[in-house]
Amino acid sequence: MSKVGTERSWSGYEPAQPLYTGILWLLPKSHQCCRWRESRHVHFTWLKVAGSRKPKERCMTPALDLLKKLRAEHRIHSYEHDPKAASYGLEAAEKLGLEPARVFKTLLASTEKGELLVAVVPVVGTLDLKALAQAAGAKKTEMADPAAAQRSTGYLLGGISPLGQKKRLRTFIDDTAQGFESIYVSAGRRGLEVELSAAVLAEHTQARFAPIGRE
Repeated sequence: MSKVGTERSWSGYEPAQPLYTGILWLLPKSHQCCRWRESRHVHFTWLKVAGSRKPKERCMTPALDLLKKLRAEHRIHSYEHDPKAASYGLEAAEKLGLEPARVFKTLLASTEKGELLVAVVPVVGTLDLKALAQAAGAKKTEMADPAAAQRSTGYLLGGISPLGQKKRLRTFIDDTAQGFESIYVSAGRRGLEVELSAAVLAEHTQARFAPIGRE
């Protein structure tokens, strides 16, 4: 059965497993040493009883793990990814039934000095490399080598998230994101999107807003 446009809030817990936990029982025990009066001393006995193991938190992706750790408000949306899809971002918008302008893709560019930059732009447009260079204070920028992008972020192409990357890079978000109550970006895996406000995304990536996208 295909999972198209499923939505869920974050749980991240494994099912509870049986565990023996100690319960202290107080049991009376007579001692011969107390002959001067009839007395009972209390001794302690630990009994093993079936309990529940504390749920173990499980990270789905570094991006979601970061949001959960920071207690940032977000929603997770998943869909069945088609490996033959021509555009990962447009596929997400279509299968989740979203306005494409609210779905953003994460791209990496390189400056003339070799610095990698993260650019978050709408999937309906393209990255304006000149505008990105201006925002970053660089002479020029070009699209980064795909292998370098994967090494730096720790994500596969088509599933690169601006959140939870292996290396902290300067990040720029197209300013159209500020016009929506919430936007969608990759959650770090193909077929997985995270919905959050542009302000929350900028806060947790230390990003700047700039007009870096073009139609």
